[in-house]
Amino acid sequence: TGFFQYIAIKAGQLSRGNPWRLLLLLAGSTAIVSLFFNNVTTVVLVGPITILITELLGINPIPILMAQALLSDTADVGTSVGDPASVLVASASGYSFTDFLTHSMPIVAVAALVTLLMLRFLFRHELAQGPTKPELVMTLDADEALQDRKTAGKVMVVLAVAIVLFMLQSPLNISSEMIALSAAAAALVWVRPNIREVLQRVDWPVLVFFMGLFVMVGGLEAAGVFEPIAEALIPLGHSNPRLLGVVIIWVVAALSALVDNVPVTIAMISLLSGLAAAGVNVSALWWAVVFGAGFGGNATKIGSGANILIVSLSEQTSQPISARLWTRRGLPVAIATCIVGSILFVIFYPWLVQ
Repeated sequence: TGFFQYIAIKAGQLSRGNPWRLLLLLAGSTAIVSLFFNNVTTVVLVGPITILITELLGINPIPILMAQALLSDTADVGTSVGDPASVLVASASGYSFTDFLTHSMPIVAVAALVTLLMLRFLFRHELAQGPTKPELVMTLDADEALQDRKTAGKVMVVLAVAIVLFMLQSPLNISSEMIALSAAAAALVWVRPNIREVLQRVDWPVLVFFMGLFVMVGGLEAAGVFEPIAEALIPLGHSNPRLLGVVIIWVVAALSALVDNVPVTIAMISLLSGLAAAGVNVSALWWAVVFGAGFGGNATKIGSGANILIVSLSEQTSQPISARLWTRRGLPVAIATCIVGSILFVIFYPWLVQ
């Protein structure tokens, strides 16, 4: 429908060419959308428009492109539907959409603020360079980018109803899966898109990949691979669960920087299930997994799908993002957010354990 492109163009025009303001608007809107949509999809749609806007303004696109990935990676674990890792944790722990809003979102919001402050410092030289052609961005027609306003309106109504149902899922005793499937079915019936085209756009290899991951981790669990690790952590889980939570944040973050956070999260679910079976209270430890999975992927360019896509998009510009550049800017952000997440986890442990 062009909805994401519409948001990007409006953000560019509101910035009036100011690089820092443009970063705030584009990265902020990407992060907000990523709370409810997969951030890879969001970046795919918004990234090319970001490059166009920066080229029209004559400013460096790298700070804004990286900010969109880093901020959305940080923020999307604030809800139970924003990131595959949070979806998996919500399913395994039984935590609802509202639980994520009340327990994960406040800490994620602080981490997102820290991310912005770090970006302001790390890209201070690039953001100090003013636009050379600020008037050109005003020539873009946001309404023209919104190709199907009627369909976009219908989808937004369905999304709003789904969000309300997510917030009421505990009193209504409805699972997240049922709400998501019902919303998708309602959108298909109301919008009536070309089903063949919809099926062609489904990322089937990713679905098969996830199926394979579940089978692989299930096999490892059945083989007892996670049992020795769980047994080694049981004493710490009983004596100092706060410390165990901090350890989990950093271990998950480090692993998520090297591989996608989905297999890491699946493995941690098996590990926490073993701890729970041994009588360890893991209710707060689920949040540690969420924070580590969300914050750690920022460290490297392969840490998340959004990072990989942003690096690929940057190759269309005169300043492609190298692995060294990403690590120099992304690793400090990952470390800072993990430190903040660890401190807040320890402080608010009594609340997280509820």
